[in-house]
Amino acid sequence: MAIGPAATSVSGPHQASDADLLTACARRDHRAFRALVDRYYATVYRVVWRMTGGGAHAEDITQEAFLKLWSNPGQIREAGALKGWLMRVASNLAMDGFRAKPMKDLEAASDVSDGRPDAEEVQMKSWAARRVDSAIARLPERQRLALTLVHFEQMSNGAAAVVLEVSVDALESLLARARRALKEELAADRETLLEAVNVEGQIS
Repeated sequence: MAIGPAATSVSGPHQASDADLLTACARRDHRAFRALVDRYYATVYRVVWRMTGGGAHAEDITQEAFLKLWSNPGQIREAGALKGWLMRVASNLAMDGFRAKPMKDLEAASDVSDGRPDAEEVQMKSWAARRVDSAIARLPERQRLALTLVHFEQMSNGAAAVVLEVSVDALESLLARARRALKEELAADRETLLEAVNVEGQIS
């Protein structure tokens, strides 16, 4: 089964609640599963991309997480927990994969133009984003996931703690250690980075 967001949305299942879609998935309703993929694929992919450093493997891991959902949708007891469950499964798959395969250095990635006329500004923002991503990539796995969920996915500390299956206090400890590590690693480039991109939340 090919998994990924559909090019166009189909009315019907896409308007249904997560609870109704999970019930339909348990009946092996492919349209309901497609609606859930369209609803959450981009979010799960972003988390995996930051956990792994991007590349084709990020898509593979995201697809595998959704396949686990399709194989047994009944394991989601509460529909409200679906998003967190998908993130947890995907991040665990990402961490398992990279215990065997080291993450690439994001600083070695090539510049990608976003089409804006100010080429120097584009290049500066691209460098700054890669610099921050590279520093995040070197964080311990759970610190990296905590930072990704709270700062990039804008989840509350409570919701992120559920995804990591830790207490809120433990989640806040992970965030504090991640911020300290980033602040130390990025200290030499701090002023330049702050001028280029809004990363103050990550390194302050």
